[in-house]
Amino acid sequence: MAERRLLVLFGSQTGTAQDTAERIGREAKRRHLRCRVEALDSCDVANLIHEPLVVFVCATTGQGDPPDNMKMFWRFLFRKNLPAGSLCQLDYAVLGLGDSSYPKFNFIAKKLHKRLLQLGGNPLLPVALGDDQHDLGPDAVVDPWLVALWDKILALYPLPPGLEIISPDVRLPPKYTLHYLPEDSPHPGSDLLQPTAPRAAPCELHPFAARVVSNQRVTAQSHFQDVRLIEFDIAGSGITFSAGDVVMIQPQNCPEDVQQFCQLLRLEPHRRFVLEPTEPGTPLPPLLPQPCTIQYLVTHYLDISCVPRPQLFELLASFSTNELEREKLQEFSSAQGQEELFSYCNRPRRTTLEAMWDFPHTTCAIPADYLLDLIPRIRPRAFSIASSVLAHPERMQILVAVVRYKTRLSKPRRGLCSTWLASLNPEQGDVRVPLWVKKGGMKFPADPATPVIMIGPGTGVAPFRAAIQERVAQGRRGNCLFFGCRYKSKDFYCQSEWEELVTKGLLTLFTAFSRDQEEKVYVQHRIRENGRLVWELLSSGNAHVYLAGNAKEMPAAVAEALRSVL
Repeated sequence: MAERRLLVLFGSQTGTAQDTAERIGREAKRRHLRCRVEALDSCDVANLIHEPLVVFVCATTGQGDPPDNMKMFWRFLFRKNLPAGSLCQLDYAVLGLGDSSYPKFNFIAKKLHKRLLQLGGNPLLPVALGDDQHDLGPDAVVDPWLVALWDKILALYPLPPGLEIISPDVRLPPKYTLHYLPEDSPHPGSDLLQPTAPRAAPCELHPFAARVVSNQRVTAQSHFQDVRLIEFDIAGSGITFSAGDVVMIQPQNCPEDVQQFCQLLRLEPHRRFVLEPTEPGTPLPPLLPQPCTIQYLVTHYLDISCVPRPQLFELLASFSTNELEREKLQEFSSAQGQEELFSYCNRPRRTTLEAMWDFPHTTCAIPADYLLDLIPRIRPRAFSIASSVLAHPERMQILVAVVRYKTRLSKPRRGLCSTWLASLNPEQGDVRVPLWVKKGGMKFPADPATPVIMIGPGTGVAPFRAAIQERVAQGRRGNCLFFGCRYKSKDFYCQSEWEELVTKGLLTLFTAFSRDQEEKVYVQHRIRENGRLVWELLSSGNAHVYLAGNAKEMPAAVAEALRSVL
């Protein structure tokens, strides 16, 4: 009988595709398949010719780009010299995760599916196109697609005689076991986040601990939104960046949440432990020191403030000794309960910690071994860099809108990273933030004579501030900025800086203050009003146009305004 083995490969930018890939891995174990789950760039692509069965889970980023951890795979797969039938032994399926508010919706998944077909692969199913914009999120597509996938796979690789699918009520072993060290074992003296001289440019596995130099509110105190201009000292980090690049920041949970979590699960924050993989060959989580304290794990690693994943309720149901709680958890884990689960978790943006509070009898029975299965790790957040090294050597600035909004829950929802960043006070000593830089999707023209038209309402102006600083320092003219916000007096970020450049003739500025008059005025109105200049810059100046900011209605409205000008 053919060997029952499955390889699940993922290309993930924010972690969703990785979560989905790991879910497929767990479902494979329940069907007694030998299964490996790996990032596309961690596997040797040349070995694909020996794989009988592969499921690809991939996200699309930016303007139809592959995620960072599949870029090498992508280059290899599209080499012209790969023979047409090289993957004829491969049964495959492609699951895409995208966002239909972007023009290149699920571009990578569609293109991958097509390329594997060209190389002779045999698709088990049509490509799945998960959509973030759907009311129920990507699961609306993923769930039924997975049901169909397992039907196909079990038809090809039937269960061995005498074996059944392991039911969801039966708990799989944890990925790692947690071994507590005796209280009196010696402590290693290392500080966990050292601002060391880097071996190479900082990256996700080796971030640079940058000192916060200043943290200044740039909106009026009376304004509903708190926006910060935060400056970091990156001297000696080896970090280089140019306009359009992005800084990745690794946030942490607030002390109150950490304390609550430990109380709820009856964990001792200062206990130290080492992790051991349950299955030999499973790598340890790269971002956790060994040995590690519970405090460090909960503060820096476990994302207790994210909206809980469905898997949380499945696992909790299996630990529950309280009948009422168990019934509710099982309902949330059933196909029929998905609407209700969505209304409980996603609509009000309930956090994992809050969900655990609602099931206190179950939560206190969770073995520590399962913490890393229950709760995903905290993902880094991306911010446009808002300054240029030519204007601020050895420094880096970002513009951060502090995320805070109301749902039907009594406590306001808060963004994990922006709330943490806003709370940092450099006057209270040496405050540090783990960060590294990634190339951005925006490239500014190399030719100094090419003008640029930048449209950046709200915090969308951040990358353009970097570009304008850089271009002014290089003596380039032809800088045209359309900026929009609510009130001239409350949220006109960097007002004096722009006005000084306008006075010196280095910047053409158009502003739209939407609430300063009866009828609302937005950047798209200013584009239409100044259509002659825009056309002039585009037709005779060969200008490049850039747009950044909120991805809701604004991009379509701006595109429409540009179309009408043309």
